Amino acid sequence: RAMQPTIDALRAALAVERFGMDGPVDRWRRLAEEIRADVLAHGVRPDGAFRQAYGNDALDASLLLVPLVGFLPAGDERVRATVEAIERELTEDGFLLRYRTEHTADGLPGDEGAFLLCPFWLAGCLELLGRRSDARALYEKLLALRNDVGLLSEEYDPSTGRLLGNFPQAFSHVSLVNTAMNLSTAGGGAAAHRSQRS
Repeated sequence: RAMQPTIDALRAALAVERFGMDGPVDRWRRLAEEIRADVLAHGVRPDGAFRQAYGNDALDASLLLVPLVGFLPAGDERVRATVEAIERELTEDGFLLRYRTEHTADGLPGDEGAFLLCPFWLAGCLELLGRRSDARALYEKLLALRNDVGLLSEEYDPSTGRLLGNFPQAFSHVSLVNTAMNLSTAGGGAAAHRSQRS
């Protein structure tokens, strides 16, 4: 959660530069670096994985975005530790939860289904980590969940085999397309982050 302001500040700076607009680009870039340094100093658990929030060692599948948006390159040990911890701690019935509800006060009663965008993020990370066959197998598994007209919902219940939540869900489909690009032979968007700064 703490890395989002860093991403927003960098995107704002890039947009201003790309479109020749006015804006405090230098201030935004400095702010992004300050936030990034703080996240790297305080946002990592003792086992090397990123934590959901400061002072909370719970995990959140949104941490899979760390390498996908270029916050850190996939080769960074903190990225590998995070991906492995999420696989280990948030997988249930072969699918990925966004977070464990017992560790996160989200204001909603009961448990939730598996958010479909999360395993798409995982597939992208697995490809970046060189686990290409695992990434493709997960992607194919997710594609098989589509209904008869090729649409996905927000969540999936593996125990009943039912699509749940908002339907159709844009986030699920955007993640499907992004993951397809990342797994393509051209390399896709995420592959560019392999060489980004550490």
